[in-house]
Amino acid sequence: MALTETWLKANNRKLRDKAAEKTDRDGLSARLSPKGKITYTLRYQYFGKAGRVDLGSYPLMSLKEARTEAQRLKKQLEQGHDPKVVRLLEKQAIIAAESLTGLFDLWYEAYCIHNKKGHTEIKRSFEIHVFPKLGKLPAEKITLHAWLEILEALAKTKPAISERILVNAKQLYKFAMKRKLVPINPLSDIYAKEDLQIQKRSTDRVLNDDEIKMLWLAVNNSRITPKNKLFVKLCLIYGCRNGELRQAEKQHFDFKAGIWTIPPENHKLGMKSGKPLLRPITPSIAVYLKQAFALSPDSQYAFTNDGSDEVMGIRAPLALPYNIMQHLRRNESYEMAHFSMHDLRRTARSRFSTLTSFHVAEVMLGHAVGSQVARVYDHYDYLAEQAEAYEAWCEKLFALVDDRPRSPVYEPDKIVAFRKRAF
Repeated sequence: MALTETWLKANNRKLRDKAAEKTDRDGLSARLSPKGKITYTLRYQYFGKAGRVDLGSYPLMSLKEARTEAQRLKKQLEQGHDPKVVRLLEKQAIIAAESLTGLFDLWYEAYCIHNKKGHTEIKRSFEIHVFPKLGKLPAEKITLHAWLEILEALAKTKPAISERILVNAKQLYKFAMKRKLVPINPLSDIYAKEDLQIQKRSTDRVLNDDEIKMLWLAVNNSRITPKNKLFVKLCLIYGCRNGELRQAEKQHFDFKAGIWTIPPENHKLGMKSGKPLLRPITPSIAVYLKQAFALSPDSQYAFTNDGSDEVMGIRAPLALPYNIMQHLRRNESYEMAHFSMHDLRRTARSRFSTLTSFHVAEVMLGHAVGSQVARVYDHYDYLAEQAEAYEAWCEKLFALVDDRPRSPVYEPDKIVAFRKRAF
């Protein structure tokens, strides 16, 4: 006979000589202790082995709730999950998410690290601006007002950081709601533009010829370390994201084949595509790369922190434009408008347009080109076309700045090899 609320109520807290158990349906039963405590239990078979897991106790869990939970776990069992393990993991997640910091750590490890290239910057923003005020509070108890107190203040002085926190806090709550760790997302209806008055401005900074000449002059003559000088030059030549070059390992560069392979984890599209980017190493570019390698002979990385064999830090490139502008101001009496390392990428892309087709120029930047269907079927890497465009860009650049790489000997004939590659 199945369990009923009447039977449960009659037997709750009723003392007995020994433990007993009454079955319900679908593997659910109620276990009675000698002291009268009633615990719902689910019995099941997992890959031929008997298992059981406690669901909750009466009257804190009603019979209807126990049956619903039993059905949920049976569904998990059909999908290949051990109900006992499912419950244990959920309990650990709830414990971890008691505070906002705990919930953030859970989200960070399970989602953020694997899906966001800038996950370290996201974590640092929360550590500096959010956790000191809200970190110890239960995530589900933090009000919209408490969040806005932080976000609105930051929006006035550091709008980019305010927007970063808002976007990721919303994703954090969405992650938690799907896992039943919090009931609501207090930030679901808050938007940077409408509610925080954060206006995104399109950036179109491109260095002109005079600015490129002055930048090159400053790089050559300033006190910037030799490693950083090469880093700036290669970013301007390749038009790559600085993170792609910053994280590059020496093994990624095949000078014999003339190919730089950027693994999926090191470029923006790699997390979705799972594919590497391929860029040519032309004769002109090879000079600078080999000079960089020589500056860190014992490191696996092409570019390292000063005085270390460790990979170049994420913040290291950020100071380079400021140092260049300061040198020009103090030593050349030249006021250069503010620029960032990303503006060098935009500058290179603008020059690529004068040297090759739109499609090839986009491939050189590592952008997704064409429709999803086209990307599925077109696996041509355009290395020959890229190499020709890079060498043409180097020719124009070196003529503009009146400076050429000195060693090894420049060999323009090698460019022909890219056209003869078998695909």
